[in-house]
Amino acid sequence: MARATGKSEAVYERLKQDIESLHLKPGAKLSEIQLGEELGASRTPVREAIRRLSREGLVDFVPGEVARVAAISLGGVRALFEFRMMVEPEAAAQVAGRARTQEQVLEPFRQLLSQVEEFEESFRSMDGARQTQSFRDFYVLTESFDQHVIEACRNPYLSRTIRDLRSQTVRLRHLSHSGPRRMLTSLDEHRAMLKAITHGDGQAASAACRHHLAQTLQALIDSLTDQHAEYGADVLLTP
Repeated sequence: MARATGKSEAVYERLKQDIESLHLKPGAKLSEIQLGEELGASRTPVREAIRRLSREGLVDFVPGEVARVAAISLGGVRALFEFRMMVEPEAAAQVAGRARTQEQVLEPFRQLLSQVEEFEESFRSMDGARQTQSFRDFYVLTESFDQHVIEACRNPYLSRTIRDLRSQTVRLRHLSHSGPRRMLTSLDEHRAMLKAITHGDGQAASAACRHHLAQTLQALIDSLTDQHAEYGADVLLTP
């Protein structure tokens, strides 16, 4: 039983990574038999992984039917960001309040601000090809920011809610940061959030977070519209 659980975890992590990176595109069929052959697993751990991903909203799973990678729709993206704008600015404000009086909360954000500024200076000096290759480093920085906010938020229910949204937001970031120009803009937005937090300014942190989410949403809408031909009917361009 323990071995099956371990195999299921391995299959889950692999499928989740492939979905979040868009290696498995929206609408792609997830055949238990085929995936089992590719991943060296029996159908049971594959099925368990698919069900788990379904609970996270990354897979559309109906017992007795072929599971598919969940579609990305404009309506769904808007709903997700509407909810994120309700919770994440409040988390940023709470973290800024704690950073004002607690050095152990402040220090990681101070270090990250320095890293963001160093990365941006280096990024601006790169040619287009090198900028594209540096996207992974950019994602590491932004992911670090998100994790620090989750860990430093004083309300455990709020931090858990944001953590639970990560699977959806990670998949979408590959669409929202579709080019160097948007990445530079996002760096500016993260610097604004970091400066507000390190200054202990909850109101500014909340406003900067809300602005970042609004800009990211617009970038996603533009990207989804542009890439509709690539993803076809699996990206539902609904109002």
